[in-house]
Amino acid sequence: MHLFGKHVNEPIWRPRRLLPHARVPVRAAHWLFDQTSLTRRVTQACAGRFRVQVLSQGWQRPMLNEALRLGVSFDHLALVREVYLYCDATPWVFARTIIPRTTLSGPQRHLAYLGDKPLGAVLFADPSMRRDEVEVACIRRGQLLFERAASGGTPDAIWGRRSVFYLGGKPLLVCEIFLPPLLEAAKG
Repeated sequence: MHLFGKHVNEPIWRPRRLLPHARVPVRAAHWLFDQTSLTRRVTQACAGRFRVQVLSQGWQRPMLNEALRLGVSFDHLALVREVYLYCDATPWVFARTIIPRTTLSGPQRHLAYLGDKPLGAVLFADPSMRRDEVEVACIRRGQLLFERAASGGTPDAIWGRRSVFYLGGKPLLVCEIFLPPLLEAAKG
């Protein structure tokens, strides 16, 4: 079975209006519901050196919930990029971006060649950028996305958000998972 196949235990993503707010930790809420550039915000909160580490990038089938959110067929390949956003030697955010093949044409083809450049810097610099509603999930141990994002010593659940961005009217899905060191070190 494909790594991100249909039988994988996936998080349940909810828009803010459908999320029981009492469940969201206060420190996480400040990050989850912020509409500004996460790259800029993490850079400002990091007293040390900010950097992006690319963990993987390649053509894959998206997870079922990702394909549904993008309105694409699960059977079609998309460019999937996974990175950590670091402050000094500590990963603060795990980010997973799904870019449909049709998005990577015309001016947006440069998205396939970001390397260690932060995607947020590209998105928020593009005057055509439009962001859809943010969805939030509690991502639990045992879910594949948790295992991709977390490292040793992580609690049984971490919080993440995702939203579809449109560049020139073309969609890409950005998922950002906030790791415990960010929530401990940075003030919301």
